[in-house]
Amino acid sequence: MRAISFNTGWTCRHKEPLPRQEGSNVPRPVMIPHDAMLEERRDALAPSGKNGCWFEGHDYLYEKTFTAPADWADKALLLEFEGVYQHAEVLLDGEKLAFRPYGYTNFYVDLTGRLTPGEHTLSVIARNSDQPNSRWYSGAGIYRPVTLWMADKAHIAVNGVKIRTVSVEPAEIAVTVKTTAPGECIVDILDGETLVASAKQFTGGDARFHIAIPDAKLWSPDSPHLYTCRVRFGTDEHVCSFGIRTLTWGKDGLCLNGERVIIQGACIHHDHGVLGAKCFPEAEERRVRLLKENGYNALRSAHNPCSKALLDACDRLGMLVMDEYIDHWYIHKTEHDYVPYFADWWQQDLTDMVEKDYNHPSVILYSTGNEVSETAQPKGIALTRQMTDFLHQLDDTRPVTCGVNIFFNFLSSIGFGVYSDKKAKKEADAAEKAKLKNKTARKKAVGSQFFNDMAGLLGDEFMKRGATLHGCDVKTRDAFAAMDIAGYNYGIYRYQHDLKKYPDRLILGSETFCNDAYRFRELAKKEPRLVGDFVWAGMDYMGEVGVGSWEYQEYAPQFEGPGWMLAGSGRIDLTGKPLGEALYTRVALEKEIGLYIAVRPVNHEGEKHSPSAWKMTNAMDSWSWRGCEGKKAFVEVYARAAKVELLLNGKPGGTKMLKNTCLAHFRIPYENGELTAVSYDSAGREIGRKTLVTAGEPTQLRIEPEAAPEQGKLCWVRLRYTDENGIGKPMERGRIRVNVGGGKLLGLGSACPFYPESYLDATTDTYYGEALAVILPEQDMTIMADDGTHHAEIRLPIA
Repeated sequence: MRAISFNTGWTCRHKEPLPRQEGSNVPRPVMIPHDAMLEERRDALAPSGKNGCWFEGHDYLYEKTFTAPADWADKALLLEFEGVYQHAEVLLDGEKLAFRPYGYTNFYVDLTGRLTPGEHTLSVIARNSDQPNSRWYSGAGIYRPVTLWMADKAHIAVNGVKIRTVSVEPAEIAVTVKTTAPGECIVDILDGETLVASAKQFTGGDARFHIAIPDAKLWSPDSPHLYTCRVRFGTDEHVCSFGIRTLTWGKDGLCLNGERVIIQGACIHHDHGVLGAKCFPEAEERRVRLLKENGYNALRSAHNPCSKALLDACDRLGMLVMDEYIDHWYIHKTEHDYVPYFADWWQQDLTDMVEKDYNHPSVILYSTGNEVSETAQPKGIALTRQMTDFLHQLDDTRPVTCGVNIFFNFLSSIGFGVYSDKKAKKEADAAEKAKLKNKTARKKAVGSQFFNDMAGLLGDEFMKRGATLHGCDVKTRDAFAAMDIAGYNYGIYRYQHDLKKYPDRLILGSETFCNDAYRFRELAKKEPRLVGDFVWAGMDYMGEVGVGSWEYQEYAPQFEGPGWMLAGSGRIDLTGKPLGEALYTRVALEKEIGLYIAVRPVNHEGEKHSPSAWKMTNAMDSWSWRGCEGKKAFVEVYARAAKVELLLNGKPGGTKMLKNTCLAHFRIPYENGELTAVSYDSAGREIGRKTLVTAGEPTQLRIEPEAAPEQGKLCWVRLRYTDENGIGKPMERGRIRVNVGGGKLLGLGSACPFYPESYLDATTDTYYGEALAVILPEQDMTIMADDGTHHAEIRLPIA
């Protein structure tokens, strides 16, 4: 079917007028993808609370009026929505055609025979007023693309082409094609523009091909080679990319093309920082690229099905994917979450997830859920098996897991942190009373939030040691037996014990701490049944605020409450900058041989910061702390070596031996100049050297685009305080106003977790000397940035 973009010509308004907000339901033009929640006010009384950054939640009406040409009348027409948050209703000319409650699955609306020649109005209602409904920032509205699919009545069915690798030596693929009528079906396989194989047959509606691929190039994370499959049937043509690779799992671990691969992954949420939930293909590709550059070979789509654009990027760049269904089953985690719809919709939701994923070589795992304490109950154990079996019916080429928080399963089974309707009613009444008194109600944490709050207070060892209790094994073993790979959230201290006790069990660290990366890697190299690890989290995200943040009062006047925007939990910050934890990860996971230096903020030495179990360090690769001379500097060196030595302006600053770690700590008095780390092997030979240099004076404000802008594609532009050589100055801070000529400023902000402003403003505070703008170029651009003292201007021609 031919794709027609349906992303333009839309308006959006509140479905109902808002009290004391004049014009709140006046339609305004919007471009899809769109995040209506990002445009809302943030209020201390907003029931979304810390989960949703205190954004108000409302219902929205999207409308698009368009003219259907005469030749559409006899066509097959399907309208695809890749993501509408949430409880989406689709109407055409006032007639309701579809309802889809889950906010993260793509769905189709059949318009065949409905688009008579002339003008029509398409309406979409997205509901987000019932709050809280998510444990993180969800966004709202039509946040992923909309596409109209069109073909003659006799055509290839939507998602009707499925490609599977049969073998790699020799290379052979199986292609199935479903059509809506009988006729001749032709399948061509292309490598770039070169035709490498072709087959045809007459089909009655279900054609099956086995095609040999000569001199095949296999797909893998290190060599993500893609072929093109072109299917022709009558006047219809379907084109998709695919990779030739096999996937097996068992006592030899997880194997691609017969060779073991260790999953070294990162969990991600779906938002894109200053863009909110808006899903642009360039944003998905940028995120995948950044994570791969920092040592990860896999992504976990936490905790919902990922976008098509993310899968396309992972296919191209060689990033493995665990696509995850949901954050809960039949036990609530928030009052207005998906639980009322789950029982009726989970099979359709999983079907749509598999249909989306099937042809993507990057997808190697399905996950049925995250921290679902239902897996500790007989009903939930049966459901675990039911969901695993259902996924096998849809796709038997990929294993199934579920992220189980081992310690939480035990705690919930004895009554700690369990959600109930009685608690929900009590909290709702308390919230209403507080609102009448203009006060913020304190909510009792339940579910994963209860567990996260405890960990934040007691630290990561509390979680990991707790998971070793015998009761944790008792409350997880039956559920683990009902999935292909057991998903352990924060259970690293159980790995060796359970691998011995359960000789047929495969273990995946479905959610882990950053500081366990080295320990995991060394154990996984010895034990193939430990198939992988997903750190929480690869990149920072909106909502679940402060859960992973070490913040000082300079940037966060209060350590909780409104004003917080981010979790602060990424190894890469919200702007895409790798932090010290990312540098550690590169070394721990053996992304590269070498060493790195990172320094905790010297200007905050001795100060209290906000607590978090998910933060390993707040160090950054900078020795520019001018004005802090004499203060103790906390220096971290990351290296796979026998010994590391620190030199400050050529003078010895200490030596550390490394055993069963790749991290060395030093404390030295700060002084301007050069800080150098040298690593040595066991024979005393130098194997690596790294130097950080103090920035000079005076200070400049720089505008640095990440790449040459292209018309119609997003451009990320970093704003930095530096010296004349481009060395960053993390102690500089200013309010920067950005002006763009020749393009649209779509988002502007810093990586600071405490961010009381809006990403839609044209001004931003900086965070450790940096901020980020995201711009949609329309023509040659001029970008100006000014903080009242420093001014920068750059002209960027369209590539």
